[in-house]
Amino acid sequence: MRPDKIIKMTVKKKIAVIGAGAAGCFCAANIAEMSQLFDITVFESGAEPMRKLALTGGGRCNITNTFEGLPSVVSVYPRGANLMKKLFYTFDHNNTVEWFENHGVALFDQPDGRVFPESENAMQVVDTLYDILRRNRVSVKTGFRLQSFTHEEGKFQLFFPEKYHEEFDIMIVATGGAGKEFIAQFADHGIEIADPVPSLFTFTINDKIFNQLTGVTIEDVSCSLASTKFSAEGSILVTHWGLSGPAVLKLSSYAARYLAENKYTSFVIVNWLNTNEEEARTMLLDLQKRNPQKGIVAAHPPKITNRLWQYFLSKCGIEESRRWAEVSKKSLNRLVSCLISDNYKVQGKGRYRDEFVTCGGVSLSSVNGKTLESKSVQNLYFIGEILDIDAVTGGFNLQAAWTTGYTVAISVVSSQSNQN
Repeated sequence: MRPDKIIKMTVKKKIAVIGAGAAGCFCAANIAEMSQLFDITVFESGAEPMRKLALTGGGRCNITNTFEGLPSVVSVYPRGANLMKKLFYTFDHNNTVEWFENHGVALFDQPDGRVFPESENAMQVVDTLYDILRRNRVSVKTGFRLQSFTHEEGKFQLFFPEKYHEEFDIMIVATGGAGKEFIAQFADHGIEIADPVPSLFTFTINDKIFNQLTGVTIEDVSCSLASTKFSAEGSILVTHWGLSGPAVLKLSSYAARYLAENKYTSFVIVNWLNTNEEEARTMLLDLQKRNPQKGIVAAHPPKITNRLWQYFLSKCGIEESRRWAEVSKKSLNRLVSCLISDNYKVQGKGRYRDEFVTCGGVSLSSVNGKTLESKSVQNLYFIGEILDIDAVTGGFNLQAAWTTGYTVAISVVSSQSNQN
């Protein structure tokens, strides 16, 4: 055959995506839609893809947040805020809304800024992503847990149980909050690792009397950890094991490393009124002035529930039969202290539903801030929670998955186009 008659064939580059969670599937779906130059395989260690995504938001899928009214990106991303701010120029929450609505998932905003599908069904999001993968012939292999990999002569050799292995040109790691043993293998390739520890958890408080308040919820509360600068605001829920609710979850996120280092023991200070001592005292004095002959148990700050107020009276040694006029200055001071600096010993952590998040992972100093490619291993990328990026509740962790996944999709496709 004459040379000018030879037809040049394009050999598809093989991509391995490790982890079929939100980040991994979103990244694979975008690469597949952007280019036909890749043969993509997504490996999932579990029995089904996107299991955690199907459970997020209580099964409603808190897909992102409007980001309206936030003081800063740092307030919702305790780790990775600077990188996220940069990556948002490529793909932010507005792009997320546009992307999903263009793919048939109508969304709506809640007053608190959280964004959900109109169907309020997380499976609609899961099915949308899975349909894109299926239509574009992306292979999804479940029950495949990566044991190890090598990188030689520009190729990745991936090893799975039962001696199964396969070779790839590009490797994208999206394993979420993976364990220390799994992450350690990347350190062997010159990648710095930030020790992974839990984030977004509730506080265990072993106080039988306090725990009897199970179900009490108070809005607009502030809480902090004693002798630290860690603090958070929001609602608080008393549970049969301790404290939960947005304020506690945010506090656990901000102080994730501190609490891990202290073996999840500390003292949490709750300001139930989220105000200062002077305003709290003025509020109680006003109650006393307006209700001198009324029983103290019947007249209390509006935001404090009857059960919680009765608990405070007992804790302060004030008889419920007393009238406000009979409350001494000393008793009033004790009430003020209970309302604004209620102190409890934290003696462990509890898991928050199935929305467990990990602080730590691949250090951000080990990846290119524009492409999320490893600085030490060419064509190795990291996305989602395996990076040292994590956020408070409200759709911010999923937004990190969408943003990092899209960033790598663009990076991979652009890199291949430049080579051609």
